[in-house]
Amino acid sequence: MRVRKLTVVALAVVAGLSLTACQNDDMAVGGNDRQTSAAKDSSEQSNGKDAAANGSDGQGTASGTDSGDDDAASGDCRTDELEITATDSTIGGDEEGTVGVTFKNGGGRECSLSGYAGVDLETSEGTLSAERSGEETTPVVLKDGEEVHFGVQYPLNESGGSGVRITGLVVTPPNETKSVTVDWPGSATLPVTEGGGSSVTVGPLGGIGQGG
Repeated sequence: MRVRKLTVVALAVVAGLSLTACQNDDMAVGGNDRQTSAAKDSSEQSNGKDAAANGSDGQGTASGTDSGDDDAASGDCRTDELEITATDSTIGGDEEGTVGVTFKNGGGRECSLSGYAGVDLETSEGTLSAERSGEETTPVVLKDGEEVHFGVQYPLNESGGSGVRITGLVVTPPNETKSVTVDWPGSATLPVTEGGGSSVTVGPLGGIGQGG
């Protein structure tokens, strides 16, 4: 009877050890699976970060290109960079009066001017816009401190009448929309003319007076 009880106890111990071994094996397998899954997730996250970093680099390159385009388009002289002055440049014996206008680069950088400046005369009869002389224009590059000139021609008032009084000269640099008003240094009046059209002309950059 005692032998049978010992045998039953021994079998129970063996069965318990076998069950514990199986559970340990399962836990080991599960742990390995979890480690493999964690490694996979870490790899995917790393790849995702690399992809995000590459995408960010691509955006930075595109942005730099746009910035370069903006810089390339910023070479024109701006109104705020120019010192604009006007002087009477009429020579005795001329059939027309001449006012010389000067653009001096004070912007601290090299800039360019191309085309005709816009010129308007403020008068007692309203604004009178100057017409372009039609002469060929040449682009001008101004270093800081350099200047360029152009002329404004107008008819002299020799009628003996009071004429049209000039009160100011409005100048707009080429390719700009901002204007500057300076004192008119020429004759005080224009002759009264009949019919339409402007009797005032503006010449190209680089020349003053008739013939450029």
